[in-house]
Amino acid sequence: MAETPIRLLIVDDHPIVRDGIRGMFAGDPDFDVLAEAGDGAQAVELARALNPDVILMDLRMPRMDGVAAIKELARVGVAARVLVLTTYDTDRDVLPAIEAGATGYLLKDTGRDELVRAVRTAARGEAVLSPSVATRLMGQVRAPADPLSARELEILHLIAEGATNREAAARLFISEATVKSHVLHIYTKLGVNDRAAAVAAAFRRGLLTLEDG
Repeated sequence: MAETPIRLLIVDDHPIVRDGIRGMFAGDPDFDVLAEAGDGAQAVELARALNPDVILMDLRMPRMDGVAAIKELARVGVAARVLVLTTYDTDRDVLPAIEAGATGYLLKDTGRDELVRAVRTAARGEAVLSPSVATRLMGQVRAPADPLSARELEILHLIAEGATNREAAARLFISEATVKSHVLHIYTKLGVNDRAAAVAAAFRRGLLTLEDG
């Protein structure tokens, strides 16, 4: 048994999920579930008041999502380790959460024993990642970024300005079908699925600056 229980805050917008997570730690003297929050904003309020050791954080929630909450927790000086516990393991979810300061990232199909180990690891300040997330991050490190062509960069700048495919085609004097093809190549190279995510990824990689768009 730990000298003092690891103090937990559970954050998820689904009460049934929160109940399930709480149940995994019920009766274990090594853990103390302090409270539950239904969104990121409430999580920040409770974390400031209760000072948990580890926050189990969902990502997609109303009012304030998990990534925004992680950033806000850091901004207000909450020292708790954040362990993301979510359904999603795409680049658009994993990378922003890790960059925001999450100590770990697990999926909701994680078993009880693995989750308990992960919380102990996070409480020590050590990183913990589900296998699929670790593989995805290693792929990002190992695979050299496929650079965007000059034309793709032109189209990316127009996307950041809010131009439609038709508007981009008119401005570049090419067909709308050609623009669409370039946009799909941009998505593939940036590892995203839509225009907003492409712009966000481009800003993170330095392909766009605040002067663009």
